[in-house]
Amino acid sequence: MLTMIRRIVVIVVVSVSCCYLAAQTPFPYKNKNLPVEARVKDLLGRMTAEEKFWQLFMIPGDLDNTDTGQYKNGLFGFQVSAGNRGDAGGQMLKYNTNESTITLAKKINAIQKYFVEKTRLGIPIIAFDEALHGLVREGATVFPQSIALAATWDTLLMNKVANAIAEETQQLGIRQILSPVVNIAADPRWGRTEETYGEDPFLVAAMGVAFVKQFENKGILTTPKHFIANVGDGGRDSYPIHANERLLEEIYFPPFKACIEKGGSRSIMTAYNSLDGIACSANSWLLNEKLKKQWGFGGFVISDANAVGGEVVLHNTAKDYAESGLHAINNGLDVVFQTEYKHHQLFIAPFLDGSIDSNRINDAVARY
Repeated sequence: MLTMIRRIVVIVVVSVSCCYLAAQTPFPYKNKNLPVEARVKDLLGRMTAEEKFWQLFMIPGDLDNTDTGQYKNGLFGFQVSAGNRGDAGGQMLKYNTNESTITLAKKINAIQKYFVEKTRLGIPIIAFDEALHGLVREGATVFPQSIALAATWDTLLMNKVANAIAEETQQLGIRQILSPVVNIAADPRWGRTEETYGEDPFLVAAMGVAFVKQFENKGILTTPKHFIANVGDGGRDSYPIHANERLLEEIYFPPFKACIEKGGSRSIMTAYNSLDGIACSANSWLLNEKLKKQWGFGGFVISDANAVGGEVVLHNTAKDYAESGLHAINNGLDVVFQTEYKHHQLFIAPFLDGSIDSNRINDAVARY
């Protein structure tokens, strides 16, 4: 009888211990000791269609004065404490300039804590921001515009400038910057010429690489933009571009390719314009064939702000926003960048009804 009691006690203790260990053992996707590929595969198998969509959707905003339940399925990322200014195109943003560096850093930490602890899968967001010649935040250092930095022809100086910006970015908890602009300044009448490094592909590539390296070395994603040829005849922004492949290879592609291959950029932003009649955000030759297949780009491609809907309002190649989102994702875009939370209603339907190839969605979600 005593032997049987001992055996029962051992069984109970072992069972309780096993249950405790099972409770303490994280899901494979949370196990930092596993290869990234294995963790991603496990995570994909646990995600709902809604959760996958939200990992492909980025916006300015935060959790202030918001029913945080609306983010129960997660989110790719926030441009924290920023919002739509209300212009017709929805592309101009306003920033909360009353927040100190410490206040903003604490806010980003609190937001991150919410997504890690309160959403079902606990996927962290990517806090992103602009940092063209200094982080666009109160108290951050402002350096000369890009065109002035390029005029020095001094890549060592650019290294120092970028390192300073990267340190300030890192301190705030921001993990992706929507910079640099490595478009070629083909026409000085273009309103964004000052954001570029000039008209020479060699110089633009060298400055771009010097810039992105400092961020990527600190684990901050860089996003060279705008892919590709975001300037039209007469300097008109976002207009159709008709360029043969030789022109693209010799003039417009080299800076982007250099930022990826020499600088380590892990993200690319598409341009508002179309290329040979197809919107750059939905151009399979540009995104799938050239960027991902020929160049071997393993990172992710985001749209410019509200650019996906350009198929509807600018290029007339989609009947509605849902179709423009379908075109974009099926043709190589990985993340839709919009400027308001409510914009998700315009794009989510084809992600849920099977219109977008599920393998393409999984590929987009898995890219890192």
